[in-house]
Amino acid sequence: MVSTSISDLPGEIIQQILLYCPPVTLAAFQRLSRKYNALVEPFLWRHQCQTQYRYWDPEHHIKEKFSGAINAVDWRNVFAERQRIDRITSSALEGILASQMGRLDKFQRIVECGYDAKDCLLRHMAAGDDKEDVLARRYMLFIISTRLDAIAADIRAEYTDINDQSPRQKAISIATYLRANNLTGINDLHQYQDLQNNFLGIALHEEEHPSLPLISTAIYCSLAKRLDLEAHACGFPLHVYTIVKPAQGFDLNGNRLLSDSNEPQSMYMDPFRSHKEIPVEDLQTQLRSLGMPRDIHSLALAPASTAEIVLRSGRNILNSVQEAHRSAVARNGHGSNSHITLVSSFPDMESAFYGALWASLLLGLPPDGDGPVISTFEPRNFLQPIVQHFETHFPGDVSLIDEYIVPLFRDFGEYAQLRETVRVMRAGDSIPKLVHERTGAASEHVKYLVGQVFKHKRYNYMAVIIGWDAECAAPEHWMSQMRVHELPHGRHQSFYHVLVEDNSVRYVAEENIEIVTPEIPHNLMPLAGKHFKRWDKEARRFVSNVRDEYPDD
Repeated sequence: MVSTSISDLPGEIIQQILLYCPPVTLAAFQRLSRKYNALVEPFLWRHQCQTQYRYWDPEHHIKEKFSGAINAVDWRNVFAERQRIDRITSSALEGILASQMGRLDKFQRIVECGYDAKDCLLRHMAAGDDKEDVLARRYMLFIISTRLDAIAADIRAEYTDINDQSPRQKAISIATYLRANNLTGINDLHQYQDLQNNFLGIALHEEEHPSLPLISTAIYCSLAKRLDLEAHACGFPLHVYTIVKPAQGFDLNGNRLLSDSNEPQSMYMDPFRSHKEIPVEDLQTQLRSLGMPRDIHSLALAPASTAEIVLRSGRNILNSVQEAHRSAVARNGHGSNSHITLVSSFPDMESAFYGALWASLLLGLPPDGDGPVISTFEPRNFLQPIVQHFETHFPGDVSLIDEYIVPLFRDFGEYAQLRETVRVMRAGDSIPKLVHERTGAASEHVKYLVGQVFKHKRYNYMAVIIGWDAECAAPEHWMSQMRVHELPHGRHQSFYHVLVEDNSVRYVAEENIEIVTPEIPHNLMPLAGKHFKRWDKEARRFVSNVRDEYPDD
């Protein structure tokens, strides 16, 4: 019987085998001989870059590299650099999860890795349910791309000839599928300004798929791209339409143009309301009724820039938050009903508001040489709420505040205070947390544990305990304002820091806590990763991720 070694195989076969090998095997195999080195370099290292990493920092110019000559790039070094970024990102993230002290420097290390860190972070966030700190790693993760891929596959299955359809037919097929499956629009227009309608993740994952026109258009355009159709959001006033363009050299019906220099005609869709094409004459009539001069109609009917879309999204979110606050005041003060709804997928109003403030401040600035994006833009209108949310909810953003916000106010009176705020936040991050032990006499009467879920006896909301004091440690003016002295047990009872299902943090007296043991506290799960590792189904409580502060809990 003749024995065969790998060296007897054709080089193409060896390369095909090596496609299934991990990088460490490639590196070892490459060192065996010059022949094997030539088989690995550069083809297999480029393959590793293409398959292991989806997201690349712009500085790589990766599209040009992938489409260029294979020998023009040192692919092994490119891959080694991405592996180095992975190690930095993983180390920083593990440090953030392990301790509350020194987190700002670790956040900064990840930020400095740029967009190259995204693949690594997504791998951590996709941790399995058996991972000890699964909630911390999954904190507020939506896997949007996977859902869009699945919908695109469903459309292909529904319209088996979609690859052969003309651009016009394909545009209508996509809109028809979305409307028939309730994947765009809003069923109840009374809920138009609900915060949930502003987010692509909710529109894709919630049962009713609610979305504002801008989000409906984003869904449409994302699916069109997956189905080889060019589509863009249109910068139309008061509503967002979709522009569909045919391929260069063809018209919307798939016919070749007589000359490539001829500009192909676009078509307009409104996936928020309908599956039908919108005649451009109807849109021009609307523009005239709005008093817009004819000579600038083309601007309103052209694709909107990314900055315009983000700004419109930010304004929509700010309007939704303001409406939510108005409705809450009306409901609590006058007993009227509110149409603002809360869904488990994204109950975090503070994060939404904070993000919208950042978008409005940075993208509302006048661009160089082009005049202001917002003619009445006033940076000070956004400063106080951004700083307030930064200090309360997002201290990890200190490097972003220092780099992007502080310089904007160099010529304003607030500049010195901003610099001091940044300094104090950095200094506080290096100070160890005050340790709350249960071994001393002062704390032996503290009844409840970090991680326990409860219902407030008076206000009936659900919350989880994230910290405690042996007795009320709030300032005197707060105790006076909250009438702590009128409580049956007064100030000399345990008080608890709690995370409420609306993402607010409150301070609650022990006598107002009624412990509950749900199988899974669904409304708290998306928020819990900030303070907890996972949900313990047997103990019916969250497992603490703040043991450096509460070691006995």
